[in-house]
Amino acid sequence: MISAIGTLDTDLLSDIRETPATLDAFLTQVERRAFRMAELQLRQREDAMDAVQDAMLRLVKHYRDKPATEWAPLFWGILRRRIVDLQRRRKVRSIVVGWLGGGRDDDGDELPAWEPADQGPGPLDRLHDAQSYADMATAVRQLPQRQREAFMLRMLEGLDVAETALAMGCSEGSVKTHLSRAMHHLRDQLEDWR
Repeated sequence: MISAIGTLDTDLLSDIRETPATLDAFLTQVERRAFRMAELQLRQREDAMDAVQDAMLRLVKHYRDKPATEWAPLFWGILRRRIVDLQRRRKVRSIVVGWLGGGRDDDGDELPAWEPADQGPGPLDRLHDAQSYADMATAVRQLPQRQREAFMLRMLEGLDVAETALAMGCSEGSVKTHLSRAMHHLRDQLEDWR
């Protein structure tokens, strides 16, 4: 699993989480990680970009006067809620589309289907990275919602337990429980990548 996490983007995971001096610096620091997190959960690039942009705008609009140490849990909480909202809308839309029959939008165009990005031909290590990332993304998507959130905020974003609890709107004990269960599931699912 360690090598699978390493394939996500070494530069995303390696930077030290220092408190930025300005809100712009904070948003620049979390932009790529937030997009990866949203894309992993929403499975559509455009929806992920919308969710991240909306979370950033809400943070700036409502919380710009908060201390810099509070920006991370506030931002990740806003993003988490935005992702959940988009997932709910998508589910309702799919039910309605199922009732009406067909997979077409208001303009009569076919609804988009998520397909992984084509990496094109490349060396063997790039293929290995793509396979491990796909396996990890699949394993993370299979986690229950709260376990997935705890894993992504703690392990991929690097928030501490208290910040994760604040972002998820639950107790620190719940964060630890969700993370423990997520790690156990991922270890089982990603055993081949050890």
